[in-house]
Amino acid sequence: MTGAVTYSVDGDVAVFTIDNPPVNALSDVVRSGIVGAMNQAESDPAVRAIVLTGSGRTFSAGVDITEFGKPPKEPPLREVNRRCEMSTKPVVVAFHGWALGGGLEMALCCRARVASPDAHIGLPEVKLGLIPGAGGTQRLPRLIGPEAALDVIVPGKPVGAANALEIGIIDRIVEGDLLEGAKAFARELVHSRETPAAVRDRDEKLATARSNPSTFDAHAKELTKRARGLDAPLACVKAVRMALDTPFDEALDKERAIFIELMNSLQSKAQRHLFFAEREAAKVEGVGRDVKPRKICKAAVIGAGTMGGGIAMSLINAGIPVTLLEMNQEALDRGFGVIRRNYDISVERGSLTAEVRDRRMALLTGTTRYENLADAEIVIEAVFEDMAVKKQIFGALNKVAKPGAILASNTSFLNVDEIAATTDRPEDVLGLHFFSPANVMRLLEIVRGGKTAPDVLATALSVAKRIDKVPVVVGVCHGFVGNRMLAARSAENEDLLIEGATPEAIDKVFTDFGFPMGPFAMGDLAGLDIGWRNRKALGKTAAVADALCELGRFGQKTGKGFYLYEAGSRIPVVDPFVGSLIEEKSREAVVNRREISPIEVIERTIYPMINEGARILEEGIAARPSDIDVVWVNGYGFPIGKGGPMFWADHEGLSKIVERLEYWHGRTGKVAFEPAALLKRLAQSDACFE
Repeated sequence: MTGAVTYSVDGDVAVFTIDNPPVNALSDVVRSGIVGAMNQAESDPAVRAIVLTGSGRTFSAGVDITEFGKPPKEPPLREVNRRCEMSTKPVVVAFHGWALGGGLEMALCCRARVASPDAHIGLPEVKLGLIPGAGGTQRLPRLIGPEAALDVIVPGKPVGAANALEIGIIDRIVEGDLLEGAKAFARELVHSRETPAAVRDRDEKLATARSNPSTFDAHAKELTKRARGLDAPLACVKAVRMALDTPFDEALDKERAIFIELMNSLQSKAQRHLFFAEREAAKVEGVGRDVKPRKICKAAVIGAGTMGGGIAMSLINAGIPVTLLEMNQEALDRGFGVIRRNYDISVERGSLTAEVRDRRMALLTGTTRYENLADAEIVIEAVFEDMAVKKQIFGALNKVAKPGAILASNTSFLNVDEIAATTDRPEDVLGLHFFSPANVMRLLEIVRGGKTAPDVLATALSVAKRIDKVPVVVGVCHGFVGNRMLAARSAENEDLLIEGATPEAIDKVFTDFGFPMGPFAMGDLAGLDIGWRNRKALGKTAAVADALCELGRFGQKTGKGFYLYEAGSRIPVVDPFVGSLIEEKSREAVVNRREISPIEVIERTIYPMINEGARILEEGIAARPSDIDVVWVNGYGFPIGKGGPMFWADHEGLSKIVERLEYWHGRTGKVAFEPAALLKRLAQSDACFE
């Protein structure tokens, strides 16, 4: 045994307690400790049963992924599992907090499992580009059935204790003292003399799927239809299906081989990069553990439109009361109606109960008067992107908000310092850039103003966690990180059209790359009038997009944009009129249209985006390359399997990117193609961003 596993005996029950904070990861010392404890319990004639539990706030979050890619350390988890499975004395696992990945796989090797009511149990390996690699794909189907196992393994989402009991992962929920309940259950098994069979020897749950595998295959197809080029979900299905037709030990070996193949793949490396990147993003310079967040008991949101309503929903979903302000009662009623309809749809779909809906709506209060925001600890402005309007709002807030209240702007582009200067408390002001729909999208760009106080940033990070967002702290510049890079990516779209490409061809390059949709379909979804309004404000033009807007073609909202949309449908349909319009604009520009290859589209859109990311790092707008990756994967649909733009650039080759940027800079003279100093320096030294 080691200090990472403690051993004690209560009468005829031995208790092994994993003590490896913070999450009781199954590192080599824990694995050794469990094997040592098994040896001791097996050799003690007074011990008739064993309880395996965890200290602290969780049972075990699984294997220590920092060991991946390194020489393996003894004993492997498979050996620990074998010892639990072959024990002559029944082992009962007691779950509390989280039981994930290898932690659950180890538990599946034991004879029984009990849990506290708050426990969450799952196999999330797919989110790291992996499959469960220690028997999970073979034992779970035998315990709960192959289709139910797919429901747990393919999405990778943990299930609560009540659900785990219903589907058969656990045998009992223990109210009160979990350890005492687990010991009592272990004694029941001993005294009943009917110890459950090892999970590996149970076949009854496989019978139906073995006799009619087409049902399993149809279920798997439905679960993986949104895999979007990711290998791991399909590999999960392949592994679980082996439970139907492959001998158990042979299937374990094949499962392990699939796991190792995936672990060495670029996709899994990308997903593991993102796992750590999200955790690194929460580490902010000047905001140490000694900086305590301010207390947030009540919030206010200004603007009941699409964005403001979504932000309000995010807050009340987390149990934070919200006062929603609009300029008149009609707009306020409209906003409340949209929020209510959104919740009603969730109730109709069964993803929310009517009771929860009503409880959330009860947290929402409406007002048309600024003075009714005086009791809020945080106020989030969410009106349209007009600096004059935002300054007016913050001037009004400065008069009514209580001392210490955080004043935040949900701006996508504008200068937060300029907004803060309209108040006499700039240290309390920052940007909170939510992404639409705000109640769904997980990214939150926290914009740190020049005078933003450290505890204000700490509070923003804390609130982000409460409302289930992925926060990234960024600096002040036009567009911050995400939209600034998006502008660099989008700059060539019009020229590509004029020179010979079509919207559908460019969009296909992006979906083939792994984006959920291309830039023109995305423009139609967001509304082409938004970009049109911004261009006019900046004195810029876009021949094709402007012409479409002048015709009232704003995208999905009008049924016409770059594509056509049938009534009630979001599926884009190629419109010959748009093709003719583009050709007309090419003639007006005196451009001879030519074939545009997919490679050229990537070089003229994705490469400039990487280049802008390098400039953002040079300027300190983002603290680290991985922060940029977190922004783009969580807010802009950059494919998870490519790890974000900066991670992808490293593997694409920085020298290659610089060479092609220089080529296009020489050909066009555009600043967007002039390689950033950081990018050139890294390429010349054969280095990487990460």
